[in-house]
Amino acid sequence: MFKNAYSRIVFRTLLMFIVLSVAAFFLMKQYWLPLALVAPVLAYLLYDFFKFQKKTQDELNQFVEAVHYRDFSRYFDVKHAPADIQPLRQGFNEINSTFKVISKERETQYQYLQKILELVDTGILSYELETGEVVWMNETLKKMMEVPYLKTIHSLEKRDRVLFEQVAAIRPGEAKVVTIHLEKSSFKALVSATAFQTGDKKYKLIAFQNVNEALDETESKAWQKLLSVMTHEIMNSIAPISSLADTLKNRLQAASAQLQDDAVEDLELGINTIKRRSEGLLKFAETYRNLNKITTLSLKKIYVRELFATLHSLMQPTCEQKGIELEIILKNPDIQMQADTNLLEQVFINLIVNALEAVKERQHPKIILSADQTLDKKIVLKVADNGQGMSEEIVEKIFIPFFSTKKNNSGIGLSLCKQIVMLHKGTLQVQSVEGQGTVFVMQFP
Repeated sequence: MFKNAYSRIVFRTLLMFIVLSVAAFFLMKQYWLPLALVAPVLAYLLYDFFKFQKKTQDELNQFVEAVHYRDFSRYFDVKHAPADIQPLRQGFNEINSTFKVISKERETQYQYLQKILELVDTGILSYELETGEVVWMNETLKKMMEVPYLKTIHSLEKRDRVLFEQVAAIRPGEAKVVTIHLEKSSFKALVSATAFQTGDKKYKLIAFQNVNEALDETESKAWQKLLSVMTHEIMNSIAPISSLADTLKNRLQAASAQLQDDAVEDLELGINTIKRRSEGLLKFAETYRNLNKITTLSLKKIYVRELFATLHSLMQPTCEQKGIELEIILKNPDIQMQADTNLLEQVFINLIVNALEAVKERQHPKIILSADQTLDKKIVLKVADNGQGMSEEIVEKIFIPFFSTKKNNSGIGLSLCKQIVMLHKGTLQVQSVEGQGTVFVMQFP
């Protein structure tokens, strides 16, 4: 490529050497007239060589500037350039073209990787370890944590101090389940970390995966297995005792003539106590066995407005009797969903009955049923009340079977509600503030 340029440089160098030699010879011999004729030629050659070097330097400076600012779109005119500079410009253009191809390939790879990371349902956050500056976070994480942007990892501390401490403490290669608290809800996430270094800077990459639904499903199956074993064992153990109590009572009545009255009364009291407690345990086991009975759904397409109309006609008389306002908010009356109507009605009835209990001591008791649809087409149904609310400790346990804050309550209602919602491929969460009220949120695909 630079063959012609090299030839010209060699030719000029030789020519200057010859002219300088001749000039030196004339100077030594003191041939002043020939020297006067050679001097202008020498001056021209020196000027031409200097001019050539300056042009080359200017062209090189322009090329270096283009590389410095990554302006690979710059084109060096070859056609109208001096013959000496043409090979240089042609070389610069080819280097620029190569850089342009490499840059385009890198940009394509970056866009491709970015699109992949935006499509995954895992939140990703990358930040510099020394300064804490967030380098990148994908849209999934923004939606997951309900934040538009994080400038530094320390910005997370203002939103959720506990989460910030857990994220900062997690080591590369480690994974742990954390609770992410949002403005009105919370969820469990599996957080894992890795570290990498580019140049002299170290970075930490954090992945957040929402495992709320997976944990709920695992927890539900665990409770179902436990209840199945427990109720089976209780019923197998108590049923013979109840039967035996009946037999003993009959035998006692037959032989009562041969025993003293006080003895008969004591024995009858003891046997009746055994029978009553055994029947109570059998009823208890039968109640909890209901948790395992619902395994299939009879799905059909329903309008949410029709579901709310049915619930209104069922619960309005009770609400009026107790002086409680029942309000329905339906922004879009055309919302439809696939559901088992009977089971979904049962969920709402259970939640409304709980709300009735929660607002009974309020001055202006109110229960609100609402429905809406998110941008990603998910259906959100809510049962809200302005009751006494619940503490964080109770909210954590509210869906556990057997747990209840009421004395005469089996603790099965909310567990059953959650199981029904999960069978619909949905989620059931609770948001509550003590002294302000409670909202149960159901989300369906």
